[in-house]
Amino acid sequence: MADCWNTDTGEAVYRSRDAVKNLKIKVRIQRATSTAALSQHIQHQVLSQKGRGDIELETLTSQGQTGDNEVVVLGWQEKLFSQYEVELFQNEAACQTPLDRQYHTEIKALNKAKGRRNQRIFTYTDHDRYTSCLPLHQLHNDLVSTTKSSPTFLAERMANVRHRRQERRTMDSSITKSRIINWDPTEEFMKSSRVVNNAMQTMHIMGDLGPPGKLGQKENECLLATIKTDGSGTITVKPDFNKGREPYRIVMEGEKKEVWRLTLEDVSTVMKPEEQDREQNMYKDLYGRHKEYLRSLVGQDFEMPPVGLLRYLLHGEIVSAKDFEYDNLYINFFMELPNNWSSLPFQPLSGVTQTCRTKSLGKENVAFFGYHFSFEAFYMSEKESEELIPQWPVLYFKVLSLDSWQRYRTEGYGYLLFPAIPGKHTVMCHTWRPIQTGTVSALRRFFIGGSAELEDNSYVRIPGTFKGERLSRFGFCTKTTGSVTFSLHCIQQARAFVDAALLKKRRQKVVDHLGGFSQQRTVHSILEAYERAQKRLQEARESLPRDVLNSAAQLQLESSA
Repeated sequence: MADCWNTDTGEAVYRSRDAVKNLKIKVRIQRATSTAALSQHIQHQVLSQKGRGDIELETLTSQGQTGDNEVVVLGWQEKLFSQYEVELFQNEAACQTPLDRQYHTEIKALNKAKGRRNQRIFTYTDHDRYTSCLPLHQLHNDLVSTTKSSPTFLAERMANVRHRRQERRTMDSSITKSRIINWDPTEEFMKSSRVVNNAMQTMHIMGDLGPPGKLGQKENECLLATIKTDGSGTITVKPDFNKGREPYRIVMEGEKKEVWRLTLEDVSTVMKPEEQDREQNMYKDLYGRHKEYLRSLVGQDFEMPPVGLLRYLLHGEIVSAKDFEYDNLYINFFMELPNNWSSLPFQPLSGVTQTCRTKSLGKENVAFFGYHFSFEAFYMSEKESEELIPQWPVLYFKVLSLDSWQRYRTEGYGYLLFPAIPGKHTVMCHTWRPIQTGTVSALRRFFIGGSAELEDNSYVRIPGTFKGERLSRFGFCTKTTGSVTFSLHCIQQARAFVDAALLKKRRQKVVDHLGGFSQQRTVHSILEAYERAQKRLQEARESLPRDVLNSAAQLQLESSA
């Protein structure tokens, strides 16, 4: 009956909160068939049954020679020497690096003691220079895998990426005197150097699968398993632990094609419940101390503005712009501070976004900016002021387009009044642009770019410098364009908000105690509702047919008559 083999030789990824030094792996290799033993068995059967017509095949018993079955328990980065390394490092003249001399000392100590506990199984740790010299087909475990695949270029480069950093240093660990910056890299240099370097520690479990009496030959070395860790609790094992499944099959190259069995088991010591509780308590104590340390750095005193001062903090985002005539949009904006408002000296009051191409969403062309900006201002009350409601800062913006011929066009003007209510707000601002009558301006805008612009961007609203009673825009021609969406997060801070005693006092002026913002919110909400209703009424009038409007006007004239 044929043996069953485990053909799943892919790598497995484990995550553990325990230290990787507590990892224990039990490795077992066993010779499955021996070509020499099979030939001797058949020859013996032929000689003993010469007079008979057939040969009776018996089951081959495990008459394996010494060393055909070996079991070793390994720890993380535990060094087990091979026969080749023992013969190499026994000679002190062959030791060049401090690591080689350390291995020489350890091998001498092993020879004085009971000797090595391994014959065929050995390891290459993270610091061995032989780890980077392993053949690529061994790094991909082709002797264990049943499927053949050609490695990619990235796999070839990643096989040696970790050790390239060590090879750039000399024996005394000093930095080489080569050029640090290569201003004219060649194609070969880019292929060998421009590879992602991840900080992984590696350990290879090897096997010397040569015939008995001929151990220590490099061509008989075989990669059995590879363990990697990144130091953050992620452990990669290739191939995976057997976990009670069939052993892996290793077929040696050559004429004999000898077959070996490989078994990997996780034999790490399981923590006892009391040890787990102790570890959890230790973590809780550590996190608690770290929390107290952070709290001590922050302090107990919360920063408060002076009396009579309102602190206004706004974190905004220009989300998107849509329904504009041309593509490649960008937005130029600035803030205007009314009277009694001030900002920090280093506070930028203007900005410009990146150029953004539009994307078709249904029937709309939308440009997603995702541009963030922050603004901090202070309102100082004045006892002499007679204003009941302070004016809020305003953000004026202008949408422009820029094409591949460096022709820019003004797409629209708009403004945003800072919210009087703290919290999160999503505001859509509609824009318009001035136009000139006639076809010359339209042709100029299409062919060479440029269009009518405002000298003062605050003209989209009542300018702050206007002192009259009425602002006339008679004869000013405009065209409605697209809209810009803002996402705002507002914070207001004042001592009056936390002083409960001020809430019971009579508030005659907002500027006295900065406590009348609820009244201001009510007035603003009423004004905004009125503006929305007036706009809806105007849109309804424009959407009605002209004959309906003419008939309604005639009815009004008849009724008045």
